[in-house]
Amino acid sequence: MSCGHANPEQAKFCVECGAPVGARCARCGTDLPPAAKFCLECGAARASGVPHVEAGDQLRTSPHLADKIRQARSALEGERKQVTVLFADVKGSMELAERLDPEEFSRIMERFFRILTDGVERFEGFVDKFTGDGIMALFGAPIAHEDHAQRACYAALHLRDALHRHADELRRTVGLSLSVRIGLNSGEVVVGKIGDDLRMDYTAQAHTVGLAQRMEQRAAADSAYLTEHTARLVRGYFELRATSVPST
Repeated sequence: MSCGHANPEQAKFCVECGAPVGARCARCGTDLPPAAKFCLECGAARASGVPHVEAGDQLRTSPHLADKIRQARSALEGERKQVTVLFADVKGSMELAERLDPEEFSRIMERFFRILTDGVERFEGFVDKFTGDGIMALFGAPIAHEDHAQRACYAALHLRDALHRHADELRRTVGLSLSVRIGLNSGEVVVGKIGDDLRMDYTAQAHTVGLAQRMEQRAAADSAYLTEHTARLVRGYFELRATSVPST
């Protein structure tokens, strides 16, 4: 706040000076937390009102993977599964949204999501969520793989290279710089209900999923950071480099 007073996270107005806390979504009117880049209700970009690119028909799970998931669905629900979680997002997407026409930005992001989805499914991973400017993907569930960590790392390297080519194209055609950050972590989740749309709910997920997201948030541009949990599973298959991750 301009008055310098620290407010509770849920506060809508400053308890000291009465000024509004955060901002309001230009698309749906939802109150936004101060650090929000995108609306937590509709996915619109905070400053520009650019809508989040939805996972439409062209971004749905491939028929081959969808059939495997449906066949295993009843056996999976409620099971504890060892998985590797992958988060990937566009670094600087807010700045891109502010510079571009909304339709042009949506086209760029749709292509970005298509590259991400194809890259994950190439190694039989599953895109569980679209996160405004990125994805959360799972390897090892709902399709079980003992080498889930290796598959996730292969996917991360593939995505890095594919998105680098996409970024080069954007730089030539529209003069934009785009980079991606990727984070991975391996651990246990409990598979919840798998709906007809193949979306899944999880319990006991905070630690496993949260660490993967933290790696993605701290990753350098055009790189993939993985936790020691994942490193132990893939050591000997990949060349790994120790990196100092700043604490928050």
